[in-house]
Amino acid sequence: MIDETLMNFEERSAYKLRSLYKKYGYLPYEMGKFEEYELYIRNKDFLVSDRVITFNDTNGKLMALKPDVTLSIIKNGEDTKGVKQKVFYNENVYRVSESTHRFKEIMQTGLECIGDIDIYDIYEVISLAAESLSNLSNNFCIEISNLDLVSSVIKSVCEDPQFVSKVIYCISEKNTHDLKRVCEEYSVNDADYTKISSLISVYGERKNVISKLNEIFTLPELERMAILSEMLENSLFSDKIRFDFSVVNDMNYYNGFVYRGFVDGVCCGVLAGGQYDNMMKKMNRTSGAVGFAIYLDRIEDLYRENDKFDVDYLLLYDEHTDLVKISSQVSKLIASGLSVSAQKSVPEKLRYKNIIDLRKKD
Repeated sequence: MIDETLMNFEERSAYKLRSLYKKYGYLPYEMGKFEEYELYIRNKDFLVSDRVITFNDTNGKLMALKPDVTLSIIKNGEDTKGVKQKVFYNENVYRVSESTHRFKEIMQTGLECIGDIDIYDIYEVISLAAESLSNLSNNFCIEISNLDLVSSVIKSVCEDPQFVSKVIYCISEKNTHDLKRVCEEYSVNDADYTKISSLISVYGERKNVISKLNEIFTLPELERMAILSEMLENSLFSDKIRFDFSVVNDMNYYNGFVYRGFVDGVCCGVLAGGQYDNMMKKMNRTSGAVGFAIYLDRIEDLYRENDKFDVDYLLLYDEHTDLVKISSQVSKLIASGLSVSAQKSVPEKLRYKNIIDLRKKD
């Protein structure tokens, strides 16, 4: 049995999530640290950060330390009718940290389901996203949007790309004031404004959202949302999964269902994902795809209090201390399930709960 107390936060999290994903038939995906820089520059808007560490290979080709895993999985996969590639990963990526604003090696965990996907796969991935967060925090939620529905509602009013872009931004910010201003700018009537503004005002418990939207729209996307919602009723964490259309990803890459996960105590999302069929098409793939990534670096501060001590006991001795007494005391503490560091002086950065001083007193 693995002693999880010997692991740091990232190691413990990765171990729990790896065990979870394997139960559902997801296989580990491993890759090298480098990719051709061209892959990222072509798809920089898909990345969390567009700042990438680059270097010249011995053949002169510009390479990059990978800032993302999904792009590599797409690049190296194949399209086979009726088959799904189900993989999970636990990889270090290299990008600018939101906390330090400097480049950092960050552990990223996630999974991808690529291939002939259907509504069941979307349900399974969202359920796994929720169960993943439950392993990291007792207080969490997942908010789901449907980009196809959002796009359909907006474009039914006005297809001008500038209008669509401005409205989507207002929805993502839940900003009805600016939405009203944009609609007035494009001469949108009151009835159509009400339709669009409902994407801001209607959110929360899934059945309630669908019921309210059915009073406003008649859209095929609502039927898919109702099917997904009904399936999620069987999820262990159904009450923590809500509908909220302010979750808006780049429609050049994403489509259909997208979602974001939050845990109590962290101001930004710690999980992000969704369907990215458009990204697949852009990379000349014919399959569909859905997945998510968990940004463990955004959560680690919550757990530092639990790991604030390096050892339970610091045991101090000197050249006059009986060696048998030292070894006996260390063995006794370890046998009691405690950790101990035997030292001749107090290490400057060692964090300890208790101290035992066996040094000879003058």
